[in-house]
Amino acid sequence: MTNWHPHLPEGKGPLYIRLADRIAEDIATGALGAGTKLPPQRDLAYDLGVTVGTVGRAYALIRQRGLVSGEVGRGTFVLGSNPGTGLEEDVKPDLDRDPRTVTGQAGTPAVSWLQGAMTPPRDTEFAGTRISIPAPESIRFDSTSAPEIGQAEAIGRLTADITREAPHEIASYTRAVPDSWRKAGRLWLARSGWEPSEGGIVPTTGAQAAIMAIIAATTSPGDQIAFEDLTYSSIARGAALSGRPPVQVARDDEGPLPEDLARVCAQKHPRLLFVMPTMHNPTLGLMGAQRRKDIVSVARQYNVSIIEDEVYGSLRNTDLPPLAALAPERTFHVNSLSKSVTAGVRGGWVASPLSHAQRVYTAHKMLTGGISFLLSELSARLVLSGAADEFREKIQSEIAARHELVREHLGTYDMNAALDAPFLWLKLPEPWLSGTFKAAAASVNVLIDDEDEFKSGRSDKVYHRVRIGVTNPMTRTETARGLAIVQSLLEDNGACYDSFE
Repeated sequence: MTNWHPHLPEGKGPLYIRLADRIAEDIATGALGAGTKLPPQRDLAYDLGVTVGTVGRAYALIRQRGLVSGEVGRGTFVLGSNPGTGLEEDVKPDLDRDPRTVTGQAGTPAVSWLQGAMTPPRDTEFAGTRISIPAPESIRFDSTSAPEIGQAEAIGRLTADITREAPHEIASYTRAVPDSWRKAGRLWLARSGWEPSEGGIVPTTGAQAAIMAIIAATTSPGDQIAFEDLTYSSIARGAALSGRPPVQVARDDEGPLPEDLARVCAQKHPRLLFVMPTMHNPTLGLMGAQRRKDIVSVARQYNVSIIEDEVYGSLRNTDLPPLAALAPERTFHVNSLSKSVTAGVRGGWVASPLSHAQRVYTAHKMLTGGISFLLSELSARLVLSGAADEFREKIQSEIAARHELVREHLGTYDMNAALDAPFLWLKLPEPWLSGTFKAAAASVNVLIDDEDEFKSGRSDKVYHRVRIGVTNPMTRTETARGLAIVQSLLEDNGACYDSFE
């Protein structure tokens, strides 16, 4: 470890940015050489008289600039002078020369990035609204994929069987859907006494690809799609990107308000309604039997089709009939393996009205390039072998166990939580704002989602809530550590509020 101790430059900008700029400058001048280990965040914070969060944000910023790398349990290390170029780490820039003429051993520009903000080039990250590659020490509460409970052994065994039994199919494109894939979809989508017709089953590459295929198959650019004002907004963004503007419908704890849906239908004429009736994301709401009937009644009155997203609903045991059972002629029922079995396999299915099944299949192929034989066959075998149901039961037990940790650390706070839900919807105490709390948590390497992540469009409504997913951390120990950090921030009551602007 170096004895390096930075002198912070004066300025009006945020302290963490000034600290990051100083670190970048010292790396560029050679004061911090390649391989140098930076001081632990707490030690540097103590030496500088700042918060640990300030140092954490500075380290995160220089990591984003490609200047350092973090290794769990080891610390933060300075990379070579031009990461990713293939140059030797001991190539030093000549700061008195035109950067365009300074070359490394391979004859490529070594320090052209010294121009401007002294930030090295890096590939643009198309990560959406969430951090795709966080710091190695980050705890990801911004994801709700199925927890790791030993799925790999069964997946490895089934994959070996497939590669041995179907080498030609793996080597080629998938041009037909085997009956077994449709049978698996029918079994996985069935619930509460309802079973879809196998003829309407469309295998897909996960739920989101399925929903976008439904949108493409049933609407045209310019058609509007109705969403609750608080929902899984990635679908609303995807619809807008494809030229189908989202329109907002007011909701309560059960879902869309029928009278407001009728108003929107009369005024805006949407072609589709997107809902999550059995476990709403992010509020955990459950749509009751009468509300389901009312929504179907409005949809029929205005000839609106329904996308019923049951990705989280497969974790909840209920006798309530799906909307597809009440209105099979206009409901597209969607589910996948991502929340209740395994996300990496990307297995999903649509139960489509028979009149649209082929259109959905074709639209999915056009949008995605077609389904993977290996992954689709693997998904079907997981379901047909009974392994998927076994994993779902184990995951339900794991989620319940992690909610005991939630109760231990956050039990005194106002929240929507349930033992079958992989996330909770936490009400923040004064003076916290949702976005500010998200930034505060990120500064100490805990990633959560603020309420704006779930708004289907601009809205004046303010909930002062955040969503915390509990299934993505590898272990319960890591989950408990992250919840303890969240608890500490809540108890801090915004004492360092000005650090998170």
